[in-house]
Amino acid sequence: LQLGGDDQWSNMLGGMELVRRKEHKQAFCATVPLLVSSAGKKMGKTENGAVWIDPTMTSPYDFYQYFRNIDDDMVEKCLFYFTDLDVSEVKRLAGLKDKEINDAKIELAWQVTNLIHGEDEANKAKAMASSLFAGGGAAPDAPEVLIDGSHIPGAAVNIVDLLTLSKLFPSKSEVRRMIEQGGLSLDGEKVESMTLSIDTDRLKSEAGILVKKGKKSFHVLRFKV
Repeated sequence: LQLGGDDQWSNMLGGMELVRRKEHKQAFCATVPLLVSSAGKKMGKTENGAVWIDPTMTSPYDFYQYFRNIDDDMVEKCLFYFTDLDVSEVKRLAGLKDKEINDAKIELAWQVTNLIHGEDEANKAKAMASSLFAGGGAAPDAPEVLIDGSHIPGAAVNIVDLLTLSKLFPSKSEVRRMIEQGGLSLDGEKVESMTLSIDTDRLKSEAGILVKKGKKSFHVLRFKV
């Protein structure tokens, strides 16, 4: 039995036929509807790829933020799909309007993160998001990205090289695009030059460097000890 999204229906039928011809056995497949936005875009994708339940591939904070930032018209569907809330509560949350819909998104993000990563991680992610967006400073539990200092032998490193090495961006071109769009900040200061040089002592410090990508993605960069 093979399970998959309904966009894979024809491929799965091909697999069934291959099993029948090669193994002379009967196989089965079943599909589930894809979770898509009102524009028909698949959910579960970010600028860096898929959203994973493995915390080493998508941190609990980034996982929380993904659901915190979904489109308004996806809130009700996600609450029904991914939480155990009563139908009446789902309807109440989904019925919130304007700025109040953010309360529904916060509840959704907490519920799903709790389901996948547990209550402690869900609470940490919620508190971290609240701290970062309320005050703009670095939260103690901000997702940490550790960099192997052996790859940066000098006393300074170019911003594009640093962020590509950190894996926060999939390529140098993505870093440059973010800088051009004015969406990258280090320790609260907007990065305006692709030739910016970063003193490696900042990466050796206990505080590290707080990287803000876009409006709602935060990470702390440090050297591995």
